[in-house]
Amino acid sequence: MARLFEPLRLRGVTFRNRVFVSPMCMYSAEDGVPNDWHLVHLGSRAVGGAALVMAEATGVSAEGRISPGDTGIWNGSQVDAFRRITEFVFARGAVPGIQLAHAGRKASTDVPWKGGRPLTAADGAWTALGPSPIPFDAGYPPPREMTLADMDRVTDEFASAAERAVDAGFGVAEIHAAHGYLLHEFLSPLSDRRSDEYGGELENRMRFPVRVARAVRRVFPAERPVFVRISATDWAENGWDLPQSIELSKLLATEGVDLVDCSSGGLVPNARVPVGPGYQVPFAEAIRHAAGIPTAAVGMITEPRQAEEILQAGKADAIVMARAFLRDPYWPLHAARELGVNVDWPVPYGRAKT
Repeated sequence: MARLFEPLRLRGVTFRNRVFVSPMCMYSAEDGVPNDWHLVHLGSRAVGGAALVMAEATGVSAEGRISPGDTGIWNGSQVDAFRRITEFVFARGAVPGIQLAHAGRKASTDVPWKGGRPLTAADGAWTALGPSPIPFDAGYPPPREMTLADMDRVTDEFASAAERAVDAGFGVAEIHAAHGYLLHEFLSPLSDRRSDEYGGELENRMRFPVRVARAVRRVFPAERPVFVRISATDWAENGWDLPQSIELSKLLATEGVDLVDCSSGGLVPNARVPVGPGYQVPFAEAIRHAAGIPTAAVGMITEPRQAEEILQAGKADAIVMARAFLRDPYWPLHAARELGVNVDWPVPYGRAKT
């Protein structure tokens, strides 16, 4: 059996293999409610053999969305719409997951195919929040610096979103602390210039993201795993980096987090990122060994033998893919054939297996 197709058990959840669908924003919701597009997008990846199908970065509040097209999980209508999706994903043998997110200073922007720039008042812009009033880039308004009361409220919003995720049928909750969004902004000294207990030294900058993780873990069922996605480095001088990511991961493990999803970048524009096949795998490997927590590798992992080598070498416990799944929803089925593994195909598709 190829390592890629060995089951992975975290808490009370068994994943049928180690191929995970990365959360990918579709920017296609209305009022935060997922629709038929999301059902087909996520459902087809479950049919295609993935073990975990992660829904996109989903706002824990309306102000926490990146754009007006983001999904949300702050009300019952959103829960009901997601339940239809999770039931379909579970019925196809995959585990549905959700990424709980707050966009921080990168909130209130247009959808990418309309330019992705900050919304204007005429477009329905809302006030973005951040640890410090430092804009993401030229042309972005400075976020409102969060008060302690804001932090209490946002922590409660993450916890409430996790509870709704349970009602919606999700088997995994992932906290988004990467890509320059709110929790990542608290971690990095480039965006967190606070002078209180949430800024300055590493211990202080980690305090709010760890507090959110603790709140989510407290309300999410003990038998279901909680992941955290991090950017292991800002790819910028004097920013967040791998040694700090290892210390954060150690803390997250003590809080009951089950896996660290290792991405990178997104905090500052124009960072010099050495993009190439598997370029982020060393982060997953280092954190796995130094922090003693399972990790997932993500980023330009596209070929079955490439993914298999990562797992065989002990560099990660799971492979998370995005664009490879956009190109081919049935990537796991094709990978199994290439690696000589016999896996079940959906019964209606059986005639295409051979």
